[in-house]
Amino acid sequence: MFNRFKLKENGTTVKTEIIAGLTTFLSMVYIVVVNPLILSDAGVPFDQVFMATIISAVVGTLWMALFANYPIAIAPGMGLNAYFAYSVVGTHGNIDYVTAFSAVFVAGIIFIILSVTPFRSKLIEAIPENLKHGITAGIGLFIAFIGLRQTGIITAHKNNLVQLGDLHQPVTILALVGLAITLILMARNIHGALFIGMIITAIIALFTGQLTFNKGIVEMPHLPEFIIHNPISAIGDVFSHSLYAVVFSFLLVTIFDTTGTMVGVAEQAGLIKGKTMPRAREALLADSIATTIGSVFGTSPTSAFVESTSGVAAGGRTGLTTVTVSILFIISSFFSPLVRAVSGLPAITAPALIIVGSLMIGSVARIKWSEIDEAFPAFLIILSMPLTSSIATGIALGFISYPILKLVKGKWREVHPLVYIFAVLFFSQLAFLPH
Repeated sequence: MFNRFKLKENGTTVKTEIIAGLTTFLSMVYIVVVNPLILSDAGVPFDQVFMATIISAVVGTLWMALFANYPIAIAPGMGLNAYFAYSVVGTHGNIDYVTAFSAVFVAGIIFIILSVTPFRSKLIEAIPENLKHGITAGIGLFIAFIGLRQTGIITAHKNNLVQLGDLHQPVTILALVGLAITLILMARNIHGALFIGMIITAIIALFTGQLTFNKGIVEMPHLPEFIIHNPISAIGDVFSHSLYAVVFSFLLVTIFDTTGTMVGVAEQAGLIKGKTMPRAREALLADSIATTIGSVFGTSPTSAFVESTSGVAAGGRTGLTTVTVSILFIISSFFSPLVRAVSGLPAITAPALIIVGSLMIGSVARIKWSEIDEAFPAFLIILSMPLTSSIATGIALGFISYPILKLVKGKWREVHPLVYIFAVLFFSQLAFLPH
């Protein structure tokens, strides 16, 4: 049964792989709480997102386990869910979440095609490194800002847009306590710190009367309804609402995030052979297939989770680790009343958003700040994402400004032709299409 995972060849055992799977799951299970919370702000029913999150995670992670044999887990990505809820739904002609899922579905199909062709690697090579770092950091600021706003730590200001909120409010106090607890756990290198922090914060909320379980804790799971019924209609929605930039943004962020995470985790596990990643095509397909299926049931694009590194640190080296993660996600589907109650109190989930944001902002360290033609486009991305509440706008401004500065500096040959094409497309979208 376990022969297909080649445990001996990878220097691991069944016990080690199961412990590693449990470690990875505890590190990333916060997504089954946070994802429904964020997407419900876009009007998507809680139960729909909860089950869609689990379905996409199980599909992508099992594919990774059985076909790529890697200890890398897949689930809906942080940042992309915020982009879906706060930047796509309600904009672009006041579209609803069903139409927005059409854009996710189309991005998933394109993602599958790119994953089985050499174009994906060419696209990754074409995008300047500093823009990649800027995108990651900008998304980090964006989701941290959302966490601060949801809990009242930051509130609206009539002249300067934002200000410090009322720190005496019960929900704000609970969020600050939860943030402090989670940071202490992370500083102590406790595996699953984000999830354990949420549990402790929930227990505190239970004693203070801020959290109640009116509908119990466990119930039988059920398959959600299809959001996407007709692929042709989904493609038509993208064209009729001019969602080209949205599809491109989903693609761009997912490609870089997933590829970077996969390579990083595989490198940590010692699975990179020379400069190549064995079974890379099968690994990349895990994410693209999960994104496509997830959109059909009602969740934003999936991504390889960097929390997989916690399982690798615990000894995970094969797909048996991710089979364990998949089984645990299936078990979690029985706890929707518990998750529904917890997600109804932002103070429990917001610390995870803020901390994940702080981890993502670390990418700024790799930006070449001493070179204005490299630094300013990245800075523009980082600044504009939280201030415009749009990841797509941030990416667009970065891609437009980068080739312009390179041309002025006489370095136009350093810019890949694809970047010029993207710059023209983004400029056309900002100048002539609704956004």
